[in-house]
Amino acid sequence: MHEFSLAPIVIVLLVAVITVICCRKFNIPSMLGYLLVGFIAGPGMFRLIPQSHATDYLGEIGIVFLMFSIGLEFSLPKLKAMRRLVFGLGGLQVIVTMLSIMGILMAMGTPFNWAFATAGALTMSSTAIVSRILSEKTELGQPHGQMAMGVLLMQDIAVVPLMILIPALAGGSEGNLWVELGLAGLKMLLTLGILFVIGSRVMSRWFRLVAKRKSSELFMINVLLVTLGVAYLTELEGLSMALGAFVAGMLLSETEYRIQVEDDIRPFRDILLGFFFITVGMKLDIQALIGNWQQILILLAILLILKALVVFIIALR
Repeated sequence: MHEFSLAPIVIVLLVAVITVICCRKFNIPSMLGYLLVGFIAGPGMFRLIPQSHATDYLGEIGIVFLMFSIGLEFSLPKLKAMRRLVFGLGGLQVIVTMLSIMGILMAMGTPFNWAFATAGALTMSSTAIVSRILSEKTELGQPHGQMAMGVLLMQDIAVVPLMILIPALAGGSEGNLWVELGLAGLKMLLTLGILFVIGSRVMSRWFRLVAKRKSSELFMINVLLVTLGVAYLTELEGLSMALGAFVAGMLLSETEYRIQVEDDIRPFRDILLGFFFITVGMKLDIQALIGNWQQILILLAILLILKALVVFIIALR
């Protein structure tokens, strides 16, 4: 019979505290400390934490709360003002990056299907990492922070057609590709439309009803319900949970309970987001990185060139 022991958990927490303290002392982002903890405690070294789908999913919940808290800083009028950043700059980043990486890989002899899948993966950024860095430096409200969020939102939207195209190109899709793309786009528009049109009218009344009960416990449960509920709804429609949580935060940003919600959600956000970075660190494979260092250097060079191109385009604006 397997006996449960708290020893691995205590060791991981001890390593996490020491690592984050060192990161703070040397002015290093704490997420790097969490990545290091995940690598030390994961399969790469001491194997203190078992890697499973459950731990990965729990880490994604941290991203949900992070995007929800970021959505609280936005509003519908502000999002409308950002539409050029989301669909203009964000769309330009996705298209230019994908075409550039595909062209370079195909010039190196890579088949089209592989080049498309690789370009799609490298085009996407980590919403959790970028938004966490901007949030820690209080730069979300600055012009470059809003540009970054616009690009990240567009990348979350672009995941939908990519998740359809990549299996289709690999021969794993049945039926008409364009019909599937059209249905996915229609579902996305309907889901977001319902959330914005109906949600904006219902959210304030619903929170006002809950607040009248004057129970902090009930209010906190309601915040968790709204955050995870909207994230689950968008996940069912093929969108990312992070996008749904961001929309939920925006809907609440126009209510009088925004500040209270933000204070209540912060502990869950920081703890679960830290766990997310630990799960990412658990997946680091040093041997694989060493064995493919030439390919990794080439891809890093490509990404640096594309980054410089995007910065140049922004500067021209």
